[in-house]
Amino acid sequence: MMSKKFILFSFFLFTSIAFYAQRDRVEYLPSFDKRKIHYGFYLGLNQNDFKFSLRENANVPNANITVSPTAGFNVGLIADLRLHKNLNLRLEPGLMTNAKKIYFNHLTLPKDSVRDVSSTYLHVPLLFKFSTDRYKNIRPFLLAGVSYNYNFSSNQDNQDDNSAGQFRMKTSNFMYEVGIGMDIYLYFFKFSPSIRGVFAMNNEIKYDDNVNSQWTAPVNYMGTRGVFLTFAFE
Repeated sequence: MMSKKFILFSFFLFTSIAFYAQRDRVEYLPSFDKRKIHYGFYLGLNQNDFKFSLRENANVPNANITVSPTAGFNVGLIADLRLHKNLNLRLEPGLMTNAKKIYFNHLTLPKDSVRDVSSTYLHVPLLFKFSTDRYKNIRPFLLAGVSYNYNFSSNQDNQDDNSAGQFRMKTSNFMYEVGIGMDIYLYFFKFSPSIRGVFAMNNEIKYDDNVNSQWTAPVNYMGTRGVFLTFAFE
C-alpha cells in the first residue's frame, strides 16, 4: 500500500512540476548540460520492505513471515560525469534510515513473534542516467545501476541471536536500482525529482547459531526491496 502511495504521489508531482515549468517561455540554464562534471545534493523518502523466500523445514512446520515497513529518510551528495549528450554517470553517496517490524506468525509468544528492525545505511549508488533531449525547461530521464549498502545497525557481529531477542543481518549488501525522473531547469539551479526501485542481490539475513532456529531455519532468502522518492538539487 505504501509503495502505491509513493508511485501515485510521484506521478502527480512530476506532472504538476512539468506543467509549471512549461508555463515560462524563458529557457533557464541553457549551458548547464554541457559541463563535463557537476555536483549537487539530494533529499528524499524511502519505504523498504523485505522479500522472504521460505524453505521446508521439518523442525519449523508451516512457517509464515511477514513484514510491516514504515517510511524512512535519505540524504546525500551527487557527482555527475557527462559521458555523452544523453548519457551521464552518477555517484550518489548518502545516508538512509528506515524501520520495519518482522512478524514470525508461526510463533505464538509476543516476545518471540515480533522483531523490530531499525537500520541506518551508508548507501552508495553508481548509476547511469539516460536522458532525452531537452524540451524547454524539462528533460525526462531513466536511471539504472548498482549500489553498495553498509548497514551500521546490522548486529552481524553480535554474539546474541534471536534466542536472545536479537535479529541479525549482514553488514555489507549489494543492490540494483532502476528509476525514472525529470530534470526541471529553474532560474538558479536544476531540480530533479525521481522515483526508483531498489532490489537486493544477496541474501541479507544472518542465520542463528542453531541450525533449527524457529526464526531463521525456514528462511532460504531475505532481501531488501524498496521505493525511493528523491529530490535532487544541482
